[in-house]
Amino acid sequence: MTRLSCARPNEDFEQHILQGVSRSFALTIPQLPAGLRRPVTIAYLLCRIVDTIEDEETLSIAQKRLLFHEFREVVAGKLAPHGFADRFYPLLSGRTLPAEKELICNTPAVMQTFFSFNVTQQAVLRRCVTVMSTGMLKFQEIKGRHGLQNLSQLNNYCYHVAGVVGEMLTDLFCEYSEEIANNREKLFGLAASFGQGLQMTNILKDLWDDRERGACWLPQDLFREAGFDLRNLTAGQHIPTFGEGLAALIGIARVHLRNALTYTLIIPRHEAGIRKFCLWAIGMAVLTLRNINQKRDYQSGREVKISKARAKTVILVSNAALRCNFVLKALFKLAARGLPAASPLTISLRPAAGPVSDDRPLKYQSTLD
Repeated sequence: MTRLSCARPNEDFEQHILQGVSRSFALTIPQLPAGLRRPVTIAYLLCRIVDTIEDEETLSIAQKRLLFHEFREVVAGKLAPHGFADRFYPLLSGRTLPAEKELICNTPAVMQTFFSFNVTQQAVLRRCVTVMSTGMLKFQEIKGRHGLQNLSQLNNYCYHVAGVVGEMLTDLFCEYSEEIANNREKLFGLAASFGQGLQMTNILKDLWDDRERGACWLPQDLFREAGFDLRNLTAGQHIPTFGEGLAALIGIARVHLRNALTYTLIIPRHEAGIRKFCLWAIGMAVLTLRNINQKRDYQSGREVKISKARAKTVILVSNAALRCNFVLKALFKLAARGLPAASPLTISLRPAAGPVSDDRPLKYQSTLD
């Protein structure tokens, strides 16, 4: 395999790579204030390198373990990024996106920008990479076509691939603004839930694509309670009890996204860029859940993905209501109308003082079993 030519670190290159690996983040990150754009861009690219290790189907568990370890050493400044890129790049298969291959090849450029950040920013991004890669390896070892054992495992998986990203962003926001930092405890209590809401939406949307790759992140116990055995999950054969299990997960994701809105409303109204960054993601996730709920017999993520027109509507409406918390709450209720409600038993998996409702944030924390 011929290596791509490596770029020098600059913002144009980083935006080019970002556009190739994530159109949604290429849309939302530029909305952030100037002091956050580049750290968040590099944070996403670091996470995408970790994702690429996780997603590469041709790698053995032993190879993934070694690559995760090597990348943590790169981020810690203990291993040269060129060596990591040279070893990983030839292992990428034909199913890896060209943009992901380009990203891996250009790991040295990404790391050069990373090491230009201040000590606090580096520590925040380094923690995210460490927690994410450690958790991903654990779940690579236990993943299968028939789902995770229970809802607790799903929560832990979501924390390690997305919840920790919410915590990382919160740390970056607080480092950027003393005013935001004054509410750090409140924000941090909701950050992982924010990440889980987005991740659960993606898991549901990509259910059939993941299964085709030999993975299923649905919890067996929840579907068993609905009367469906995930061992019988077959594309093209929709069974109503499977739809009931989906409904339960949609309800849980809805509560997490409501927590995400609570998180966003804590951000000062004048921080328009950060609010846009959050609100656009929440709005698109809620509309995706609506599509899934209305078509529980879908067989591909393409069937439930929101259209470009709907995405533009989310952006326009969010921007119009950006500084009015009352209107934003009303818009969320309107968008989430008709979605299943989560039962207190399924949503209160982490200790919480009483039942959780749409108006009361879920107390959320996670540890790797």
